[in-house]
Amino acid sequence: MPILAGKSIGQNGLGLMRKSLYTQRLETRGANLLLGMTLKGDVIPEEKTFAVLEAALKAGANVWNGADFYGTPDYNTLHLMNRYFTAYPEDADKVVLTVKSGIADMSTFAMDCSPAAIRGFVDRANAILDGKKKIDLFGCGRVDPKVPIEETVRALGELVKEEKIGGIQLSEVSASTIRRAAQVATIDIVEAEISLWATNGFENGVAETCAELGITLVALTPLGAGMLTGRIKSPDDLPANDYHRFFPRFQRENLHINLKLVHTLSQLAEKRGCTSAELALSWFRAQSRLPRMPVIVPVFGARSEERVAENTRDIDLSDSDLEEIRSILDSCPVVGSRHPPIAAKLCEY
Repeated sequence: MPILAGKSIGQNGLGLMRKSLYTQRLETRGANLLLGMTLKGDVIPEEKTFAVLEAALKAGANVWNGADFYGTPDYNTLHLMNRYFTAYPEDADKVVLTVKSGIADMSTFAMDCSPAAIRGFVDRANAILDGKKKIDLFGCGRVDPKVPIEETVRALGELVKEEKIGGIQLSEVSASTIRRAAQVATIDIVEAEISLWATNGFENGVAETCAELGITLVALTPLGAGMLTGRIKSPDDLPANDYHRFFPRFQRENLHINLKLVHTLSQLAEKRGCTSAELALSWFRAQSRLPRMPVIVPVFGARSEERVAENTRDIDLSDSDLEEIRSILDSCPVVGSRHPPIAAKLCEY
């Protein structure tokens, strides 16, 4: 099995963003809704979230992907992890917890990845965790355009030596940035949005560079924010509070074109006797077995134990299946950029 942060990992991970956004803290005034934007029916009790976390761990999805900006300053990934590992302390050493940070102002996506800021973010994160769980991997959610990546990584390397974090991660970076960072300190993971809906990381040298340097590639949004499950047929199917409504690929003029890819993949899934989500996630595991590919861990979201079971079920894709998927991707190109302009300016591709 692959090793990450000194722990054996499977080829599945769990995304914690929506866990932090939609978990209801029942101990405060009965119904404290997070972010002030959660709609009725969106929240789930904390004990149900804990059941999903436990199910994911039992299914081998022990890479948990979080951030200090997933949620509010009063309740984000770190608070959720404190509470979970308080309830289940025996699970703390089984989980590889990855934490993104570096956002100084969420309203403008302003970054601060200076050495002083990094140290402050790590100290605050550890204070919230309160010893319940060590941060296995830590890094900035994007590259700060005002701070050379070498300075940021050097600061992270010092924090590793001080045992305040276990290792270093990069997010949404180019192959050249990965190489620059790796000259300064060991890089453990690179996060990138990769899916059958966004294959850039397999085409621009990122995956190849990770394989060459022995870096695990964590695939964010592996189901295309729900697109690859087939549940989204129009922009109206996105929840009113889902920020993907502002993403170009989900705009009405693009979505009707992009649905051709979803429909064609769903036909292949039906032929293989699996769900579209099972097909999309099994595709990652097949990619990891190809030459010049790194270990790839897709981190999916799940709000029920049943969804965890579906997302961790592996479908053995044959060479002919993979060739058919390649053909589908070639014939059904996705239109629209991955992010709106304000967010895209911080992505390196």
